[in-house]
Amino acid sequence: MDGKGQARRVTDRERFLTFALAAAEILLEVTPEGRVLFAAGALQSRLGSPAEAWVGRRVRDMLAQPDRAAFDLAFAGLLARDRLPPTRFRLADAASTPMSCSGLRLFGQEAGQLCLTLAAMPASPATAPPQSGPAALRDAAELAAREGGAGSTLGLIELRGADGPLAPPPEIAAQIRDTISAALSPDGVAGELAAGRYGLISQEEPDLATLGARIAALAGEAASVATRSLPLQAAGLTPMQASRALRHALASFTRDGPEALDQAGFADGLSGFVAEACARAVWLRRAITERRFRMAFQPIVGLADRMPHHWEALLRPEPDAAAPVSGVQEFITFAETAGLSEELDWAVLAAVCAAARTARGSRIAANLSGLTLQSPDFREKLLALLDAEPLLSHRLLVEITETAEIENEAEAVRTVEALRERGLPLCIDDFGAGAAAFRYLRAFRVDYVKIDGLYVTAAGRSAQDRGIVAGMVELARTVGARVVAERIETEAEARLMQELGVDYGQGWLFGRPGPLPGSG
Repeated sequence: MDGKGQARRVTDRERFLTFALAAAEILLEVTPEGRVLFAAGALQSRLGSPAEAWVGRRVRDMLAQPDRAAFDLAFAGLLARDRLPPTRFRLADAASTPMSCSGLRLFGQEAGQLCLTLAAMPASPATAPPQSGPAALRDAAELAAREGGAGSTLGLIELRGADGPLAPPPEIAAQIRDTISAALSPDGVAGELAAGRYGLISQEEPDLATLGARIAALAGEAASVATRSLPLQAAGLTPMQASRALRHALASFTRDGPEALDQAGFADGLSGFVAEACARAVWLRRAITERRFRMAFQPIVGLADRMPHHWEALLRPEPDAAAPVSGVQEFITFAETAGLSEELDWAVLAAVCAAARTARGSRIAANLSGLTLQSPDFREKLLALLDAEPLLSHRLLVEITETAEIENEAEAVRTVEALRERGLPLCIDDFGAGAAAFRYLRAFRVDYVKIDGLYVTAAGRSAQDRGIVAGMVELARTVGARVVAERIETEAEARLMQELGVDYGQGWLFGRPGPLPGSG
């Protein structure tokens, strides 16, 4: 009623809000980047903060950490298809409440806001909560590091036998994963980073010694474990530097175990890494300048005919016992951490171009970091090279690596569009390894996406991961891209990827990295 006792006319906005809240508990209007513009509903009672406190924050922060990677995929599908059908996620509340999330592009908005609803739903065995995994663990650890890491610790466990690291048989590996999951708080995340190597983050820091003893007992009398706690406090690092340092630490542990963290400078956590970074950067800059590496080439084949489609150029550093970094991944991730991505990418591109000039009928994929793509100087040099040698545009393919997120998206888009104008195909590498790759798919027009090998391996043992791979394939096709699956090592994996709609495969099943056929 108004002040005169007459009924006030209900506005269309009020009517639609009432209809919506009758069917859902939380209503959100969000940007294409996934940030909240408007919020209404039960946010205070469910998440402990009023609706207005969520404006400007990311929608994914409302969800339980293990579900955020799946939400990134679903949200990317909403951007590509304008609609998100009801999909089950859990809230980031103490009970991990299951919710049905639906979405639709706001009518009349070509590239603007999207509407999401969250409605409570009963849990059921048919829709069991998603399990944690290496991608979710990496995402959670990076988020903690970027936010300063105060009070956050990454627990790392390596299972060992008498002769070194131990890869448990499948049935024991499943029991170990269940044991680790049982040790997590409701919002905790865990993942198997490599065979017998595990990581976990939990609200309540787990007793790694006790958990390690349980894992060793499962593996048998001859088994033991080595554990390490990695404090994620990142004093002295910017959020982006902390994120890169964390990836560097995870790569070191995944490849060589707990002792590799000390060798890489992480004995005192992320903050301790800063002390040794300068000396390592001096060595790495010299190694890049003096081209202390070679290139190996691995085929990417059509899964239908097993014929090579193109070849990926892979960096292989020269062996050096005195080197402060070891292995390919550490070489690359440290270059990003130390701000040497552009120098490394240009040196690698020069080597790939040299191979492309002599190769007969082979297209070669060169990896470029997302950090490099956003550099105007690098773009000018690369375009000048392509304009001087137009034949290279027909012999190269660019893979955009997601090891570091792009900060200046507008500049990266300019680079991508300029390369496309010159006929270079583009591929998003390690698709699914982090949230950034989904944003890349929205921002860039690409010809291929390459599914991260962690999902390829996991799809063979997990229906959830098979569903995620199928979702990635569908999303890629929606934007007109073909799909490559990496790290295929068995015929069973090749068949599964083909059944899920993947077009091309890469892995030891089809050929190990080596010389480029037809060169010379």
